[in-house]
Amino acid sequence: MKEFRLNGGEKIPAIGFGTFGSDHYSPEQVAKAVAIALEAGYRMFDCAEVYGNEGLIGKVFDGAFQSGKIRREELFITSKVWNDHHAPGEPTKALRRSLENLKVSYVDAYFVHWPFPNYHAPGCDGDSRNPDSRPFSADEFLGVWRELEGLYDQGLARHLGMSNMTISKLDSVLPRCRVKPSLIEMELHPSFQQRELFDYCVSKGIQVIGFCPLGSPNRPERDRTPEDVADTELNEVVSVSKAHGVHPALTCLKWSVAKGAIPIPFSGSEKNIRANLASVSEDPLTEAEMELLNRAERGCRLVKGQVFLWPGAASWTQLWE
Repeated sequence: MKEFRLNGGEKIPAIGFGTFGSDHYSPEQVAKAVAIALEAGYRMFDCAEVYGNEGLIGKVFDGAFQSGKIRREELFITSKVWNDHHAPGEPTKALRRSLENLKVSYVDAYFVHWPFPNYHAPGCDGDSRNPDSRPFSADEFLGVWRELEGLYDQGLARHLGMSNMTISKLDSVLPRCRVKPSLIEMELHPSFQQRELFDYCVSKGIQVIGFCPLGSPNRPERDRTPEDVADTELNEVVSVSKAHGVHPALTCLKWSVAKGAIPIPFSGSEKNIRANLASVSEDPLTEAEMELLNRAERGCRLVKGQVFLWPGAASWTQLWE
């Protein structure tokens, strides 16, 4: 399997398996897909307590460990602290719950899922708002990060990560981090390439993990707007896909890995699970094809995060300043 190296030299798979059911897949269905992915050869799994399925996924992991088919050290397992667990002491409790549910003694990386404590109820609609929501605060964020640094010191998290950040937010916190993030999760697909943020992270030695790598066709209704585009229907993506004789979704994954980002697609289909994994290790894109796909940029952010807006905020774009 193709691999990248983190800033400390450790290898990490170049593709992972996402576990967000996106309000369309039950925890049981996600766990079944994880079992298929393990058997197919995936060795990185992107988890989060808020997804509501870590307990069942942990049973899959434990079964694989107990059978001797896979050793714990062969997997790169991540989890994340959710927004309503940012208060002092809560990140520690959240990680310990994840460890218990995932049936492991450590995670390979632990992320701050969103850079503020703004919370929304599971399954809420796009118009939902929490009156306690507030703008990003570097000091508040660093309070959470300090606690994660302690978890890192204890060996409960081998790496730390950030997610849903912007350059200005990173500029405000990175100089104050004792333990630097090894990874960052950001939305990344051909129609939303975030070149400045991507290049910034690379310059800081932070490995990018790209979520929504296929343009997230199954994302929740709250994250859909009329102006969204479908990556798999873009002329540039379709053209390259025809040249390789593959589905456009596989072209999106090839593009991500060729850029040096780790895509984390989810699928409930065994055929697609296997095809996604194989796509990043065979029949790579040419430089000319990468140039063509670079022109697929449409500035189409799919996960806008509007449910996290605070009272008085005028637009979801304020979350990304």
